[in-house]
Amino acid sequence: MPAPTRPPPYRTDEASIAAETEVEVFTAGGPGGQHRNKTQNAVRLHHGPSGVIIAATERRSLEANRKAAFERLHERLLKLNHVDKPRRPTRPTRGSKERRLQGKNVDARKKAGRKPVRRDD
Repeated sequence: MPAPTRPPPYRTDEASIAAETEVEVFTAGGPGGQHRNKTQNAVRLHHGPSGVIIAATERRSLEANRKAAFERLHERLLKLNHVDKPRRPTRPTRGSKERRLQGKNVDARKKAGRKPVRRDD
């Protein structure tokens, strides 16, 4: 009997993510010159339902960082929503056992042929 499917715990459409996310804008440091150091262009997203925090500081514009942060949050939520398919334990078939044993016999004969010939004088 297949396991019952459950809906993913976090919604991943743009409108839902935007509604459930708190956006924080702050000043980012690092390379990028005076423009980057003087303006608040870094973005930090707090996704309430999942508790995930994403920051984007690599670009010099606020909108580019906001877009990058939302894309990363979307990818992270998709990963969190992924549920592995349950593994059903199986056993090898009779044919696969026979093929494996045949292969072992072939290898054993091959190796036996490599041994030095014994002479009984």
